[in-house]
Parts: sequence; structure tokens; C-alpha cells
Amino acid sequence: MEQKHPLPPFTLETAKEKIQMAEDAWNSQDPERVSKAYTSDSEWRNRDTFINGREEIVTFLQKKWEKELNYHLKKEYWAHTDNRIAVRFEYEYQTKDGNWFRAYGNENWEFDHNGLMQKRYASINDVSIKEEDRKFK
Repeated sequence: MEQKHPLPPFTLETAKEKIQMAEDAWNSQDPERVSKAYTSDSEWRNRDTFINGREEIVTFLQKKWEKELNYHLKKEYWAHTDNRIAVRFEYEYQTKDGNWFRAYGNENWEFDHNGLMQKRYASINDVSIKEEDRKFK
């Protein structure tokens, strides 16, 4: 059976480990790698988009990173319970026309007993920034 350690129930230490693993995967900009952290029928809400399953996750992320260039993400622990973790995050990206943005948001995650994320709900807002105002270089 497929497992993704650490497994729930989470401690503060293992919740932070899970967050760092997610940050590293997303910063790889490899949709296949990212998708492996989720259940095969994972349910997402990303802004106003609803996504179900790994295949849709991969397609969504491929399109995302075609538009969001020079992507860099930082996630931070917010809270956790037995099988849930809440994070706040910010990331920066550049559009094809050279404009820079910083996105701010919160995510709520729910994991199955094998440590795979079965639900991901993300609320995200974008702010236009100047290149010299970037935090992540």
C-alpha cells in the first residue's frame, strides 16, 4: 500500500516536516512529483477551480507553471490536529510579459491514514509587485 511519511496523527515536528516536503515538491515545479503526495481521488479547491484526482492535479500544475514563471514558494506552519494541517504561504512568479506578482494564501489539508493528502483547500490572492520588491531571489 502506498504511504507518504510522516503519517498521521501529526505532532508539531511531523506537521512541520510534512509542510517542508510540500514546499520542496512545489518548488521543483514537477507536476508528477507533486501529485504523488495526494490520494488518487484527492479533492482540491484552488481559488475558484475544483480539481479531483492526480491526473487533474498534474494537468492543472502543468498549465500553472506554463504561466507562472520563475516560481518560488514559501510555506509556514499555522496549526494542526491529528490528520489535518493548516498553512499560510506566499509565492512569487513572473508572467510571460515580464510582470512580477506575489501570491498570498492559506491552505487546509486533510490526510488519509497512509499520509497522502486527500483534501486541499486553498484561498489565494495575487498582488502586483516590482522586480526590486521581490523577497525570493
